[in-house]
Amino acid sequence: ASDVYKRQEKTLKIKLVKSLNGRLEKQITTAYSLGLKKIGQTTEQPDNAATRGKIKTIIHLIEVTE
Repeated sequence: ASDVYKRQEKTLKIKLVKSLNGRLEKQITTAYSLGLKKIGQTTEQPDNAATRGKIKTIIHLIEVTE
């Protein structure tokens, strides 16, 4: 019964606004791991340390809203 009352986890909306062409392999892999492949694509990810680290890697390619 305790899992019924799970608290709502905060999420971050992440949108890819710049192209992945010519970027480092690490940056492309990070974008794919966040579910971003095309410009304008948006995804929701949990707000945790792992996601924040990925965002930091490609912050110059994305827009983040909380």
